Amino acid sequence: MIVQKLIEQLSSLKLTGMLKALQQQQEQPAHQNLSFEERLGLLIDRELLERDGRRQTRLLRAAKLRLSATIEAVDYRHPRGLDRAYFTELSHNHWIGRYQNLCITGATGTGKTWLACALGHQACRQGYAVRYLRLPRLFEQLQVAHGDGSYTRLMNQLAKADLLILDDWGIQTMITAQRNDLMELIEDRHGLKSTLIASQLPIEKWYDTIGEATLADAILDRLLHNAHRLTLTGESMRRSHAPVDPS
Repeated sequence: MIVQKLIEQLSSLKLTGMLKALQQQQEQPAHQNLSFEERLGLLIDRELLERDGRRQTRLLRAAKLRLSATIEAVDYRHPRGLDRAYFTELSHNHWIGRYQNLCITGATGTGKTWLACALGHQACRQGYAVRYLRLPRLFEQLQVAHGDGSYTRLMNQLAKADLLILDDWGIQTMITAQRNDLMELIEDRHGLKSTLIASQLPIEKWYDTIGEATLADAILDRLLHNAHRLTLTGESMRRSHAPVDPS
């Protein structure tokens, strides 16, 4: 009766981790030899584990990563200038905790999107709030937001993300409204959050894609002055039919 009441109470309180651990303890007689403190500790550990798993699921869902990439699946065999030690250090995501940025550049097919999503996935595992957007899609959303009155809310959401991943940077020259919106977003995040840029253009060509000298200087100064840089080289991985890391 006591155990059944505990089960009902844990279920009512939505302590699902503790509930599962208690049921497991009831099914395994060896747990009866543990002290009260030891059994309680196991219940609490299971609850914390369950909550961490649910939080990771929520963060990954909100991140909307383009690819289901993970650090463990990164391909270091393809000759593209990806240094394992450097990328492993990046995957620890200390740069996110320091509010620094990361720029990944390289030709089409060298794996920029995959690596960006793998880092984003790892950041979610570590409890960071991540948001992935292709830059053209971001501009579309901002244009709509200007018209329907949701601009401030959208900008606040983007500004709060611990890591904002902007993919396909520089595939088209920006117009005035896009430059202005991007400047506002970068300014809101500067020194407070981290931004990851993935682009097929080398950094020295970004200036021209922004299209206006004053704003280009301001945007790039904020993005690049504390940024880590990862430059990929070599041929497209699609051509080599690589089994993983296909972006």
